[in-house]
Amino acid sequence: MTRVSEQPQEAAGGPQPDRTGEGRDSPPRRTGRQLVAASVGNGVEWYDWFAYSFLATYIADEIFPENTGSSLVPLLSTFAVFAVGFFMRPVGGLLLGSVADRAGRRAALTLTILLMGGSSLLVAVTPTYASAGVLAPVVLVAARLLQGLSVGGEFAASTTFLVESAGPGRRGLFSSFQYVSTTAGQLVASGVAALLVSTVSDGQMHQWGWRVPFLLGALLSLAGFWVRRGARETRSERQAEAPRPGLFDALRRHPRESLLVVGITAGGTIAYYVWTSYLPTYAEVNAGLDKSDALVSGTISLVFFMLLQPLGGMLSDRIGRKPLLLVFAIGFAALCVPLLHAVGDSFTSLLLVQCVGMVLLTGYTSIAAAVNAEIFPARVRAAGIGFPYSLAVALFGGTAPYVGTLFEDLEMPDAFPWYVAALCLLSALVYLRLPERSGEELER
Repeated sequence: MTRVSEQPQEAAGGPQPDRTGEGRDSPPRRTGRQLVAASVGNGVEWYDWFAYSFLATYIADEIFPENTGSSLVPLLSTFAVFAVGFFMRPVGGLLLGSVADRAGRRAALTLTILLMGGSSLLVAVTPTYASAGVLAPVVLVAARLLQGLSVGGEFAASTTFLVESAGPGRRGLFSSFQYVSTTAGQLVASGVAALLVSTVSDGQMHQWGWRVPFLLGALLSLAGFWVRRGARETRSERQAEAPRPGLFDALRRHPRESLLVVGITAGGTIAYYVWTSYLPTYAEVNAGLDKSDALVSGTISLVFFMLLQPLGGMLSDRIGRKPLLLVFAIGFAALCVPLLHAVGDSFTSLLLVQCVGMVLLTGYTSIAAAVNAEIFPARVRAAGIGFPYSLAVALFGGTAPYVGTLFEDLEMPDAFPWYVAALCLLSALVYLRLPERSGEELER
């Protein structure tokens, strides 16, 4: 295949087609295809991640011993493994974010989808505790570690890829597709779980039904890999030819920006995981809501949430990022406690609480990718975002289901809503001092 000349564009008579995979200094053409490439892969990644959460109670029964003296211990153990996966995310954000900065965004995106497919397959073939003893939780932990590594790198690479693909005045809109695709993955996971629960007997769900979503996730990852291989690279030629950044360059040279990302993320991540992932379990454990009703309510609210994301992104392109962030954080700090206390044993109460929270949450999720990408220079953007963001998610988001269940086990269920509200208030203070960069040109 003929290689593109490496002479400057002006000397070559204008912009040349990119056949090498490296981007130019302007956003790549065919942005619709770019959105599909990021969204399909990101959706597949998060389908698998949330399938674990939706099926946590079945996994607890099969992988962990029951003779522990407390019925909550198997569920706590399952959510502890959930948190272990999150603590691999900072490692993935740093390592795979560095791959995106050094070898290109597309290289990192294809690697993350392959890692997720392998980890999904490993969960699907995990033996039960009854058949393999302690080997069962060991295999599950290994799979969750691999998943955490992949998802940490996924956010770093796909966030950078999406925002760099956007044209002028559209970064907020493109940013919103980070959570459009994430939510699409959740919806598929929720739909598959709900279908299985409604059509397969409880005994079959415990025997083999919970494995089906993970086998499907492994197959879907192959489709995501194929789509991403055809994406256009967004890293500019200037950045590709520059000296490669070191693994810790972003942390060493931009410590303030790294801390800023942690503060931006703390409230948003716990609110996100509580409302989209843990709330059905919260309703089951604290209010006695039927499991199938909780799954259906979660599915409906996720559809509503997904439709809100582009609206939030477009609004931020018009009025800026800070107003949306402040509405989210202050709204959650004020309303989180009464909303969680309003969760009852009825389908309607859970659905209303979820939808109100989704409206507030959109102020963060629709623009999180743009806000983080606008903080760092292009040379270290992916690794700069990946590590502090994933660290905050691990500390505050990944532990949310475990902390919530722990408060219930300690007979302190009322403390958990206040914990969520306090973190949202902390992030609100960060947002007040955050520079507004929506109108500035993004460095490439």
